[in-house]
Amino acid sequence: MICFPNAKINLGLRVTEKRNDGYHNIETIFYPVPWCEALEIIENKTSSTLFNLHLSGLPISGNTTDNLLYKAYYLIKDKITVPSIDVFLNKTLPMGAGLGGGSADAAFFINLMNTQFDLGLTVTTRLEIAKQLGSDCAFFIENKPVLATQKGDVFEPIQLDLSHLWIAIIYPNLHSNTQDAYRLVVPKKHTTKLSEIISQPISEWRTVLHNDFEESIFSKFPLIKKIKEELYQYGATYACMSGSGSAVFGLFESKPDLSHLTNFPHWVGKLK
Repeated sequence: MICFPNAKINLGLRVTEKRNDGYHNIETIFYPVPWCEALEIIENKTSSTLFNLHLSGLPISGNTTDNLLYKAYYLIKDKITVPSIDVFLNKTLPMGAGLGGGSADAAFFINLMNTQFDLGLTVTTRLEIAKQLGSDCAFFIENKPVLATQKGDVFEPIQLDLSHLWIAIIYPNLHSNTQDAYRLVVPKKHTTKLSEIISQPISEWRTVLHNDFEESIFSKFPLIKKIKEELYQYGATYACMSGSGSAVFGLFESKPDLSHLTNFPHWVGKLK
């Protein structure tokens, strides 16, 4: 059985405070984007190895035991009997881009295991497993627009439909380190929730919907700032860096022409 883990973008991102556990509380809006990878699971009845990972597409560093799919498999196995499997992942989403590719893979893997082998894991159980793998991983279990708070793993459903818009995502071939990004940002609290801000016309988001990571990331990587500015020059209604970077996206009323940015990995498509 095969599925297609998709990317996400952050519409605004606020770092509100440093937590006692070393993490940060944030406020952001996750929105799914149909830039997808491909993930397939096949039961293996002959292998003595429980989990066999086969990778293609963009390279992934680290050992198999470091991969979130491997970790997800054993978290599921701790709860219920599962068969030996071969897992095939075709990687298309760049890492260190703020698009949640690894988290999406893990969450879609959890859902696919549950469906393919009729495990009967509830949404609550699948969310609990996903939260152990990463702060934004649980978002992809239900894969719907949400206001995310605390570590980015507490969700409040929101009504937001951007299906009339096109999106362009540019990856500037730079890896943005999330830990470094948090170290450089100054937490601050706000009186207005992001869910209230996005109720305003999208044409006004440019001045009110911000990503707190941009200031420090832009000073470190001026190219990222330049790409955001170019997206506006080419007609974006709203542009922003996603997560802690380094990918930048622009929202457009019609399909944009990105021929001027062909030196960088990019994706253009209609939102859903």
